[in-house]
Parts: sequence; structure tokens; C-alpha cells
Amino acid sequence: MKVLVTGAAGFIGSHTAERLHEMGHEVFALDNFSVYYDVHLKELNAKSLSEKGIRVEKVDLRTDDLSLFIKEGIDFIFHFAAQPGISQTSSFEDYFSNNFFGTQRLLDLFETFTHKPFFVNIATSSIYGLYATMTEDEAPEPASWYGVTKLAAEQLVLAYSRRGLLKGTSFRLYSVYGPRERPDKLYTRLIDCGLNNKPFPLYEGSEKHLRSFTYVQDIVDGIVSAIGNEEVCNGELFNLGTEEENTTATGIATVEEILGRKIQIVNMPVRPGDQARTSANIDKARRLLHYNPQTSLKKGLEAQVKWFEKFRDQF
Repeated sequence: MKVLVTGAAGFIGSHTAERLHEMGHEVFALDNFSVYYDVHLKELNAKSLSEKGIRVEKVDLRTDDLSLFIKEGIDFIFHFAAQPGISQTSSFEDYFSNNFFGTQRLLDLFETFTHKPFFVNIATSSIYGLYATMTEDEAPEPASWYGVTKLAAEQLVLAYSRRGLLKGTSFRLYSVYGPRERPDKLYTRLIDCGLNNKPFPLYEGSEKHLRSFTYVQDIVDGIVSAIGNEEVCNGELFNLGTEEENTTATGIATVEEILGRKIQIVNMPVRPGDQARTSANIDKARRLLHYNPQTSLKKGLEAQVKWFEKFRDQF
């Protein structure tokens, strides 16, 4: 099949593009190489994809003529492109234009196609709000611009499905970590601080936060399961994560154990919009998609440390 991956030079998008290629699909990849974090790191991911025969085109979903890059014949789209995270330096306009408007422009293009691709929207547990412990049937209560705009984009995709304009689904991901994790996220920062003797900023109270820390390859397992399950997935929401919960303090201790050294902690004020607990209820994905994450936190972090040590001079 012909498969399009947006945000393909990013963390989870690059792993998914690789997996789809390994499954024998023809992968077309797009990314705008945003300066949200060091573009060089995305270029490293793109280079890794290129070595496997996957070319990443530089395309901005908000402003470029998408018809020049996306042609009829695409069977699936995995839509990762977004303004990620909870950042005080990102405006509402940043989140809205990347997360909602870019998605709308994709859908508008696909509406003109005779052969419409199955649309896999990549969403987030931030949609649920400060306590992401819910099933897919419960009302979300996002508490950040990121969560609000990702919910809006998700509902836009599902609206197209409800109206019969195309088929699609949305996966809500929980606290993904592993090789290629963004430098602003927890474990890459912890490993960087531990190996390079930098102070780690710990937001007040966050050491007690509970997370369904989910290894990236376990997440990719769930994402690619949409292929072959189009009728089951169409119009549906799915939580993807692990049922195992760990505190941030446990995560810090696990990284310290792997590195064999203590990490210097610097206490910071509370970060508004940060989730107090994420606990992935994956009963629906287990039942309908046979989703079964297996990787322990320590095993996944050992793989992430090995990756970081290989590229540590890039950070």
C-alpha cells in the first residue's frame, strides 16, 4: 500500500515510518522541520529514514500547496504533524495553526480525491485534562492549549468520518519515551543532565505525578494495527499506552540506576496545565485491535540511554 506519514522527522513519526517500510508499504514522508527544537535532531531522523529508502519532503501543512506533494493513490495517512507539548514560549496561534488548521487543510485536499485514504489521526492523553485516567467514552476536559487544539483536530477528522466523506480513526497516546525522544521531554533531558553533569529542572510537585510511560515501539504496534482493521477503527477513538504506572520520581531513580550516577535536581515553580496523572485504559484497544504493550520502563530506558550515548555530541 501507499502510505503517507506527516511529522515523519519527529520522534514517533520517524519510528512509525520505519515500521511501515519494514512491513512492505511504500512510504511517503513529510515534515516542516519546525524550530520548536533543534532542527539538526530532526535532520538526523530524516537521514536515518533516507538510508532506508524513505525520503522526507519539507512541507508546511499550513502554508504550502499540498497538492504539489500529496497525490491521488494514497491508501493510508498517519498524521503526526503538530505543535507538541506544553510550552510557555508557544502561543495559542502556534497550537491552533499547526494542530487544527494544518489538519483541516489535509482533509480539504483529501475531499477532492476520488480515492480517499484512511485517516489515522495521532492525538494525545492531554485531551483528557489534568487526570487522564478515562475511557474513550468519557467527556474530555483539556487544560492546555495543546490538549484543546488536539481535541479539536481529532473531532474534525471524526466529523469527516461521521459525514461519510472519508474513513478515519484517532489514537490518543500516553507519555511516549524511547530513542529519538524530543530534547524537551522528560527522559532525554534526564539522560542529558546525568551524562553531561547538568542540573535537571524539576517542576514543583511533579515528582509525585503518575504516568503511563510507554515505550515507543509498543506505541507503534498500536498505531500500525489500524491497517487491516479499517472497519473496526472507522469513526472510533482508541487509547494507546501501557497500564503500568510510574511516578516521575521512579523515572528519575531508574535513569540514575542505569547511568550509575545521581542527577542534580533544581526545583522550579509549578508548570500550568501539566497533568497530575495519566493512566492508560486500553481495554478497547486490547479487545478490538489485540494491542498488548510489553516493554518495562527499565528495559525501554536502557535502549534510550544507548541511543543517547551514540548521539550525545548532538545535544
